[in-house]
Amino acid sequence: MLFDAHLHIIDRGRLDYPWLPDVPALNHDSLYEDYARDALRCGITNVLHMEVDVAPQQIGSETTYVKEISARPGSLVRGAIAACRPEEDGFAAHLESCLADPFIKGFRRVLHVAPDDTSERPLFRDNIRRLANTRLTFDLCVFPHQFERILTLVDLNPDVRFILDHCANPPIKDGMSTLWRQGITEFSRRPNVTAKISGVIAYGDLEGWSVDSLRPYVEHTIQSFGWDRVVWGSDWPVCTLGGGLTPWVAATHALTAGCSADERDKLYQANVKRIWSV
Repeated sequence: MLFDAHLHIIDRGRLDYPWLPDVPALNHDSLYEDYARDALRCGITNVLHMEVDVAPQQIGSETTYVKEISARPGSLVRGAIAACRPEEDGFAAHLESCLADPFIKGFRRVLHVAPDDTSERPLFRDNIRRLANTRLTFDLCVFPHQFERILTLVDLNPDVRFILDHCANPPIKDGMSTLWRQGITEFSRRPNVTAKISGVIAYGDLEGWSVDSLRPYVEHTIQSFGWDRVVWGSDWPVCTLGGGLTPWVAATHALTAGCSADERDKLYQANVKRIWSV
């Protein structure tokens, strides 16, 4: 069984996504019902929703919407990683509100679409420090050229639990990058960072990727972090750019075929349940 730690739901009738028109391949509704049909067939039993960078004034509305979905009979949704803006003055109040809501499991601010110095701003750093020793995690969605800055952020906050999305976005299509490979090793040396095995089929040859083309990146990430600090995610609907949910689940099973049942269980579901108490 799989616990999906990275589902996006896009509903343009309910929420505004300022970035979406610039990504034509994803500029359509990607609704829970569409995901759940395939997820159930693939053995996915539980889901955390990942924020989708909605218009800032709708961050709270996105959580309300996902809560409504979680309340439907038979829903797979168990919680949400909410959007946030640590670079803004309103973060402290947003944090207090989210701490009072057990449905919210963590935060994400997509940094690869923000100016590279965002994580170095004093207010951003001060606000991330507020997460120390709370139950809320902070997802890191970054590109390799940002690694040095983000490693500094992690080092400044040893008591904040960080989740490194999508194997740190390796440039698979361009071949193995020394910057990425060494960066993964450096992130793994920080015990407060967990890696998410997700998203990689969207970074290779979208039509020609294979299990073997993904293997070096997934294996290096897992070997670096160890089985107790990896979780799995679909990155749906972004994974549809590389074939969809079913091929990614099949690739996951192929990539872990030689692992023990205990190792697979940790990646597939046990670590998610432990980290986010779900």
